[in-house]
Amino acid sequence: QVQLVESGGGLVQPGGSSKLSCAASGRSFSTYTMGWFRQAPGEEREFVGRISRSGFITYYADSVKGRFTISRDNAQNTVYLQMNSLKPGDTAVYYCAANPRTTGRPEADYWGQGTQVTVSS
Repeated sequence: QVQLVESGGGLVQPGGSSKLSCAASGRSFSTYTMGWFRQAPGEEREFVGRISRSGFITYYADSVKGRFTISRDNAQNTVYLQMNSLKPGDTAVYYCAANPRTTGRPEADYWGQGTQVTVSS
């Protein structure tokens, strides 16, 4: 069993940056691939990116590639999402997930409760 708690987010101006954190409790964090998803109002939850268990391999959705970076600290049981050059279209609730499916569909073994990111001037 893994519990995931996101933090960070809030209101950010267009072009700005924000860093989300996701703290995991439970055993064996380093054995989980971790991912980030987001869901805008009225939209389906969509894949943002994922990171391998070691942290050496990352994969991103085209919509965020080059702007977002996922990292992890297995000693701290935490995964991060650094978001740069934010756009209003990035406004969504952001969720971290443990063992997301590689299909990119919003399916995973465990989910956090989500944290709101609003990009607006």
